[in-house]
Amino acid sequence: MKFIRIILFPLVPIYYVVTYLRNKLFDYGVFKSKSYDVPVICVGNLSTGGTGKTPMIEYLITLLKENKSVAALSRGYKRNTEGFLLAGENSTVESIGDEPYQFHNKFQDIKVAVDADRQNGIESLLKLNDAPEIILLDDAFQHRRVKAGFNILLTSYDKPYYKDFVLPTGNLREPQVGRKRADVVIVTKCKPTLNEDEKATILERLHLNDKQSAFFSYIDYSDVVLNSDNALKLEALSKFTLVTGIANPKPLVDYLTNQGLTFDHIEYPDHHNFRSHEIDLLLKKELILTTEKDFVRLKSIKGFEKNLFYLPIRFRLDDASKFEAIIKNYTD
Repeated sequence: MKFIRIILFPLVPIYYVVTYLRNKLFDYGVFKSKSYDVPVICVGNLSTGGTGKTPMIEYLITLLKENKSVAALSRGYKRNTEGFLLAGENSTVESIGDEPYQFHNKFQDIKVAVDADRQNGIESLLKLNDAPEIILLDDAFQHRRVKAGFNILLTSYDKPYYKDFVLPTGNLREPQVGRKRADVVIVTKCKPTLNEDEKATILERLHLNDKQSAFFSYIDYSDVVLNSDNALKLEALSKFTLVTGIANPKPLVDYLTNQGLTFDHIEYPDHHNFRSHEIDLLLKKELILTTEKDFVRLKSIKGFEKNLFYLPIRFRLDDASKFEAIIKNYTD
């Protein structure tokens, strides 16, 4: 795969120019963007994934839902339905996608909807009798037809946008200059030992302007693993199989390794649809540990009731009070 990306390097300037010009046409109003009267917060990235958008959306939901009615709108990647769909009691991973299903499963007091056309999705939500007061857009930074009132750009500590190239050789969906559209940039999945000198170096390389704010975030892992019925102490796991279908499993793998745990790792692509022979292989494993996103896709399969667990995580910001004040100032 890396070799293919290297030989495709001559296509990088073409991709760069096309995406750059597309953004300029939106900036100059040739391509139209639509704004809305309700607060719309977009969470996205310049890269193709692995920056932690799902924990960020969940953080915002938890922050806002106590005082406002909130809706989360996603594309619903790899779902088997089309158009606008509002999550309900009969929704499945297949019908709305894994991440929206996780939001719906976890936060019963908000609206979760999917629509590849974000304009149509927002307008459909606003037509509801109990329309939301705040809309969170999941992975919509490049969806320029919607002009979000507030943009949160995520970039991972281990591969920040300033160390990356645009597709197809790199992982950037658009050139780094796209960062200028962000109101807030968050460096995600930082190491716990990140010091102030390292932060200063990163901030300098992010090339933000005076109107933009930057934060550093961390993933805190639980000391227990869960399934629908049971909880086990992480340290009590003698041997298990780690199964991941996420864009960047490295932080999780590193954490488990540093805990001195013994495991083998079966890695699948992000949003992987498990096939029957893969399911048969996994059912033979004595104990499986996975991510929450993978858990919601696998838990309903017969045979996984007892041996499938996930490791909960918590999204933590280094200056949470400042960030929360910025968000509440926008949404109030």
